[in-house]
Amino acid sequence: MPTIRKSRKDLPSISKTRIEALKAIPDEKIDFSDIPELDEEFWENAEWVEPDKTLPLTIRVKESVLEYFKAGGKGYQTRINAVLESYVRAKKEPDPSQPSHR
Repeated sequence: MPTIRKSRKDLPSISKTRIEALKAIPDEKIDFSDIPELDEEFWENAEWVEPDKTLPLTIRVKESVLEYFKAGGKGYQTRINAVLESYVRAKKEPDPSQPSHR
């Protein structure tokens, strides 16, 4: 079973109003029927993954690049990091111990 890594940046944004509406729903009203149980096989294949640390950095970028990312609003540094991380992953040699997803 392949390892699926998710982080907060992969989640869709949600408004504060929607968060409050969801918090107001009592537990007994939540439908969990489409969520599979976490059985022994799941835990046998589970892998602990430590997130990468982010480091403060001073970097020079073109003004047009910075303006583009800032135009997307709050979180522009996270978006810049995601683009850089995506580039690095695309350039890395494939890990022979990981199954191919093609």
